[in-house]
Amino acid sequence: MKKAIIIILVLGMSGLLAPFLSAQSQGAATYDPAGRRDPFKNLLAGKDVKDKGAPGGISRLYIDDLNLTGIVKTRQKLTAIVAGPQGFPYFLKVGDKLSDGYVLSIQERQVVFRKTNERGIPMMRPKDIIKEINPEER
Repeated sequence: MKKAIIIILVLGMSGLLAPFLSAQSQGAATYDPAGRRDPFKNLLAGKDVKDKGAPGGISRLYIDDLNLTGIVKTRQKLTAIVAGPQGFPYFLKVGDKLSDGYVLSIQERQVVFRKTNERGIPMMRPKDIIKEINPEER
């Protein structure tokens, strides 16, 4: 056993094992795509990735299912806080799209939604829906 280890060390130091070791490592590290995508290449390299939110976010909500919880003013911009059907809070700004419309405007006591679809069917005329904060809730 000791003789085998000594022989391997002597061959390794003399450089006789180098061609065998380099041939094995070269074969393991090469990749021929042959017209296919390289599975080791980063797909998002060089691109900005913006988080669009979780699937099923505000784009899945219907205007009729929302309850206006509050309105917050930050840096001269108003943000509406609404509760969805399951009670989760969502923060809406002017222009945010929903399943059946979008946020038209936000004032200090009310939010105006423009409804363009009725449960997936386009409406002939858009309808404005106003949701207000009740005075006892302010």
